[in-house]
Amino acid sequence: MFKNLSPAPVAEKRPVSDTRHGIQRIDDYAWLRADNWQQVFQDPSVLDLEIRTYLEAENAYQDAAMADTKALQKTLFDEMKGRIKEEDASIPSPDGPYAYGTSFVTGGEQPRFFRVPRNGGEEELLLDGDAEASGSGYFRISAANHSVDHKQLIWGFDDKGSEYFNLRVRDIASGQDLADTIENTGGGGAWSPDGKGFFYSLLDENHRPSKVYYHVLGTDQKDDRLIFEENDPGFFMGVGGSKLNDFIFINVHDHETSEYSIIPANDPDATPRLVAARQTGVEYDMHEGGDVFYILTNADGAKDFKIVEAPIENPGMENWREVVPHKAGRLILNQMVFTRYLVWLERDNGLPRIVIRERESGQEHSIEFDEDAYALGLQGSMEYDTEMIRFSYSSMTTPSQQYDYNMRTRERVLLKTQEVPSGHDADDYVTRRIMAPSHDGTPVPVTLLYRKDTALDGSAPCLLYGYGAYGMTIPASFNTNCLSLVDRGFVYAIAHIRGGKDKGFAWYEDGKRENKTNTFLDFIGAAEFLAAEKFTSYDRIVAQGGSAGGMLMGAVANMAADHFGAIIAAVPFVDVLNTMLDDTLPLTPPEWPEWGNPIESKTDYAGIAAYSPYDNVSAQDYPPILAVAGLTDPRVTYWEPAKWVSKLRDVKTGDAPVLFKTNMEAGHAGASGRFQRLEEVAFEYAFALKTVAPDTLG
Repeated sequence: MFKNLSPAPVAEKRPVSDTRHGIQRIDDYAWLRADNWQQVFQDPSVLDLEIRTYLEAENAYQDAAMADTKALQKTLFDEMKGRIKEEDASIPSPDGPYAYGTSFVTGGEQPRFFRVPRNGGEEELLLDGDAEASGSGYFRISAANHSVDHKQLIWGFDDKGSEYFNLRVRDIASGQDLADTIENTGGGGAWSPDGKGFFYSLLDENHRPSKVYYHVLGTDQKDDRLIFEENDPGFFMGVGGSKLNDFIFINVHDHETSEYSIIPANDPDATPRLVAARQTGVEYDMHEGGDVFYILTNADGAKDFKIVEAPIENPGMENWREVVPHKAGRLILNQMVFTRYLVWLERDNGLPRIVIRERESGQEHSIEFDEDAYALGLQGSMEYDTEMIRFSYSSMTTPSQQYDYNMRTRERVLLKTQEVPSGHDADDYVTRRIMAPSHDGTPVPVTLLYRKDTALDGSAPCLLYGYGAYGMTIPASFNTNCLSLVDRGFVYAIAHIRGGKDKGFAWYEDGKRENKTNTFLDFIGAAEFLAAEKFTSYDRIVAQGGSAGGMLMGAVANMAADHFGAIIAAVPFVDVLNTMLDDTLPLTPPEWPEWGNPIESKTDYAGIAAYSPYDNVSAQDYPPILAVAGLTDPRVTYWEPAKWVSKLRDVKTGDAPVLFKTNMEAGHAGASGRFQRLEEVAFEYAFALKTVAPDTLG
């Protein structure tokens, strides 16, 4: 499989002792964490030379190990690119006299932002992402928000992968940017109705959005007025405008608590008005609805959320009136408000549906589909006084479809079906949802995709994907990339494990903090069930996950190494205990509600220490492992997988290789261009094929 490899890089051991709650730990590889990491995010060239040399040696090692897959990677890339319509455009979304959309040109990596007059006329290019990205190794556009009068555009970009976004203001008529430059922001801005300025959030030295400012066009950033400051480092913060352009919403939240303050959009000098003070464990989300606010909340024990309304003049919690009651097991995900309708997306028994409620009469009807597993998305609308909503539908076998839906007549109009240029026949494939029993007997949903002619006798290779954190649900949506595996005989499986909200909010609670090991055992249970039912066998399963899903990969590698033929861990959160003990890192204080606070709590310390992948590497045979990182990643720092890989090589038995690839010009999301990203997917898929289906190498 991996023959004649030169010796792997060896990171020097430099033991560092740390004692918390009377417990001493020794970290041999702590030196891989750059002391000047904040500066590295801003300027990667300042990375310590010794650390850079080590990362480059790892890149050279994995490049040599994967050299015999170069042709396969090119084939996979060409296949995946061939399934993407290169010259493509979204269906423009209406807003007043214009409809706004994005498009790509043949060969283009970045989106183009355009608009068309609704009364007829030529398309107008607002922002050309490819032109703006010219000469940049990394480039990502964060936002392109037009002003209320449609004359100006706030747009943001990150050219390092570190998620420090700079904002520019474009005059649409001339196509030129104004002199205004706002640096180190959260990525977007909310216009004042008069178009004379905008609100934005500023990132502090630890990469946390902690302040909201108002910028007057034509002035310097240093003169911007501070509107709001959040002093608790455990909370994220965002700012946005209401659909009617009447209010600016300042949203402060962590993973279990939220709080809103509001400002009249036409009075940036006003003091923000608190809606409902934060209460630990209580979340709420606001939308304007004329003379009331509609609020989605879990207050008063509404674990799976309910919708209430509150008067504009006094929207405090004491005035909340229930509109859509809580129903256990029916999770309300989000809502939209229109002049005559209230709309929400909910998930019941694992499947999504859209519900429309007539505000005056209270009559309701829903939009749903018949497949066993599918994805349904409620797309945002910029208009308030409308009868139309737009939604998307897909399944593992059905390409994405976009619909316009008339909420009054209930007429559904198909606007666009995702085109697969190289061809796709849904009848060639099977998608199923099975239930895999976990360690405690809990049935875990697993979505499968495979070709009809795949032999289900235990011989098929399988890619088993999992995430299981933050309440994130992995949708059973159409994915053209995975067809490159499925067409080579793979069973592609998504394990909807605890830690997500696939089966309601309780599904999330049963996979966080003291219940975190359920996430790992659910994934292991899925692998066991797939093997027992002859969909595959242990030595043919490639486990894959990224970020918190990468932590899942590290945990299951320690707990059930013999269940997997290979493991792919992308930007893996594997040094959990050290990260949760470092309150200077961007996400650590806001993450304590998710994982626990090991600084303050010995119980939390012990709980995290019991599963943290880096801390639980042991002397056992591990399968081949591929770890992928981004140098400027502020979410999962590069040194987490670097330390993990070093410890694995030092402690493990057996000769299965551990490969480590660092993208030296990217962050958490990897390469920024749509085709550049495919190169990374092709690399990971080539690793999967090389390890469990080596006959594909030719």
